[in-house]
Amino acid sequence: MKKIIALIGSQRKKGTYDAVLKFGEYLKSYGGIEFETIFLHDYNLEFCTGCKLCFDKGEEYCPLKDDRDILIEKISRSDGVVFASPNYAFHVSARMKNLFDRLAFIFHRPCFWGKACTAIVTQGVFGGNKIVKYLSSMGENLGFHASRGCVLQTLEPTTEAMRGKNNRKIKKAAAAFYKALMNGTPSPSLFRLMMFRMTRTMICRLQSGEYRDYYYFKEIGWFESDYYYPASLGLFKKAMGRFFDFIGRRMAL
Repeated sequence: MKKIIALIGSQRKKGTYDAVLKFGEYLKSYGGIEFETIFLHDYNLEFCTGCKLCFDKGEEYCPLKDDRDILIEKISRSDGVVFASPNYAFHVSARMKNLFDRLAFIFHRPCFWGKACTAIVTQGVFGGNKIVKYLSSMGENLGFHASRGCVLQTLEPTTEAMRGKNNRKIKKAAAAFYKALMNGTPSPSLFRLMMFRMTRTMICRLQSGEYRDYYYFKEIGWFESDYYYPASLGLFKKAMGRFFDFIGRRMAL
């Protein structure tokens, strides 16, 4: 049984919520799927103060005592996550953005390997494609393997033709997500490999054991590994990895 959660950034049980429910129906039709919807407004998640304690000392030193760790636990116990948000001023909703702000320390220390994610964006007219790319990028920065999401037109009144088109998009996104869910973690792209190798090289050169990032990378063994997780890179990616290490060393001078 695969556990999937949908994190919903909308305030209302309307377009975005309806899309998530339809996505869940299509996904559960494959069998072996448990699907849960989670409205972010049901959780107390305060705004980040920018103190950097989570980066420098560790997330347990965050002065905000709210429901952040409850949401992290729900994500950790899942096999996949759906990030769903309406298009608010050409971006995700404030609650969804705040979630990523509060999880930003995980961008430095990704931990959600082996999990899949996708994005559902609802909108009136346009701008949603960039938001889907943003949500997918955020998921990958957290460690997820992102599958292709979808942008849905929910301008009211919604026509029958529009609803039909939306359903086809949702069904296609659910199929892509299920494939990613069942296929496991792929080999990293060149961009992700570059991000890892340059970041770890700079952390190794510029920081010391008093910083959580340095301690974590050393403890996990990332200073010696090819990537965040065991991956078959091939000769070309191995060579590019060494090149990215060189660039990281140059940047740390």
